[in-house]
Amino acid sequence: MESNVCGAEKYIRGALGVIIILAGLYFQSWWGAVGLIPLITAFAGYCPLNRLLRHSSCPVPSTP
Repeated sequence: MESNVCGAEKYIRGALGVIIILAGLYFQSWWGAVGLIPLITAFAGYCPLNRLLRHSSCPVPSTP
């Protein structure tokens, strides 16, 4: 599995995941569980949706 989530995108996904989870806890809603998705993709460094859309925020390795 090749990384397609790197750099600032990882931090943004992680922060967004925590915010969604905290909002779910605050409002006592199960929708907070949706926050696990960006949190898991941030820690794993891989997002299946990015793969389908052929998007990657990781730098392209340069060839000599």
